[in-house]
Amino acid sequence: MSRHNFKKLKIWEEGMNIVDETYMIIKKFPDFERYNLISQLVRCAVSIPSNISEGTSKSTDKHFNKYIEDSLGSAFEWETQLIVAYRQKYINEEKFNILENRTQQLQRMISGFQGGLNL
Repeated sequence: MSRHNFKKLKIWEEGMNIVDETYMIIKKFPDFERYNLISQLVRCAVSIPSNISEGTSKSTDKHFNKYIEDSLGSAFEWETQLIVAYRQKYINEEKFNILENRTQQLQRMISGFQGGLNL
């Protein structure tokens, strides 16, 4: 396996976009969510591209795959927390739909990338 340059991976870039979106939406959340939902959303969002970048340092696709799986898991966890934020009315329906579609697209991209690894 030749190592990937994580900064050139579309899945890493899209993960970073989720991080940016997360920091934008949490600014409007109530203060009491600072150590609850806000913290969870940020940790999950940052985990998506972080696991991708960490995985690129591994010497085999089999080892890289574990980090891709973790990244995908964080994307699904982030989507669940987004649903919580919407149900609590911290984000409006339009923003929710945009972000839910974006994260589902990223989940498909990560799964597709994973399918291309030589395991």
